[in-house]
Amino acid sequence: MKNKDYNLDKMIYEGWTVKDFIEELAPMLRIIMSGRSWRKPLANKVELRKWVGENQPCYKKPVPQVVNYFADTYGIA
Repeated sequence: MKNKDYNLDKMIYEGWTVKDFIEELAPMLRIIMSGRSWRKPLANKVELRKWVGENQPCYKKPVPQVVNYFADTYGIA
């Protein structure tokens, strides 16, 4: 993964930071991207953005830093 500044401490919603959203979504996305889920791995950033928005707790707009972090982590363009 590229060493980028994702501003992990940025407050997004009622005490939730970028890092909190990443930590919440990472286990589910790891299962999906490894092919161990009923859902096919996400193929592009549009699918990733939609999935993030649908699966984030409390806040249903996809957080760009979260999307970018996972896109870089999994090589999604």
